[in-house]
Amino acid sequence: MTQVPIPDVRALAFDVFGTVVDWRSSIIRELEAFGRERRITADWTALADAWRAGYQPAMERVRKGERPWTVLDDLHRETLESLLPKFGVGGLSEAEVVHLVHAWHRLDPWPDAIAGLTRLKRPYIIGTLSNGNVALLLNMAKHAGLPWDMIFSAELARHYKPAPETYLSVPNFLRVEPAQVMLVAAHNSDLVAAARQGLKTGFVARPTEYGPHQTRDFEAEHEFDVVARDFVHLADLMSA
Repeated sequence: MTQVPIPDVRALAFDVFGTVVDWRSSIIRELEAFGRERRITADWTALADAWRAGYQPAMERVRKGERPWTVLDDLHRETLESLLPKFGVGGLSEAEVVHLVHAWHRLDPWPDAIAGLTRLKRPYIIGTLSNGNVALLLNMAKHAGLPWDMIFSAELARHYKPAPETYLSVPNFLRVEPAQVMLVAAHNSDLVAAARQGLKTGFVARPTEYGPHQTRDFEAEHEFDVVARDFVHLADLMSA
């Protein structure tokens, strides 16, 4: 762990879901609002958690080559459509299903995110490195006011993290060395995978990402290059 700028780092690439944005509270809010407006009663919190629980299994089928490359919006839709009947929600129009799927485009940032990113943007190139598709990440940035210089996405590499191609896509696009890019994430496994490809690593804890269901990533479990409490603290450390 360091408290000074890391020499030669030119770009910070941020994991997004859980690291930059509070996906769980945002999705619960979106689902509850949808239900109120249409007078549909369901366990919206459980639906939000079940929807997210389908995230990794859906991507894993792509990773294993069991299906061709498929963007996250489409995987989100397939998972949602499989869950709605189980939660007693039916008869939705196409527009309503699309509205729910696009709830992932309308996630709100953690309270420290914009202030920290705005400071980090001055000395560094900042961008996403997410399994979210480009449209999702761009729409989210517009919704939340996230000041990215660039949207990097698994869609551009056509590989989902933790594939090496995804991490290496950032230095390849920027025409810099892997060690000149730092991945910032709230997930230990993501950072370990990035470090294997030569990227620098920054851990920021988000201990309430999964609400009462959180079982991991309360703290850094490896020797990452930077460990911060939040994005404002990260900006302090990276500019010290």
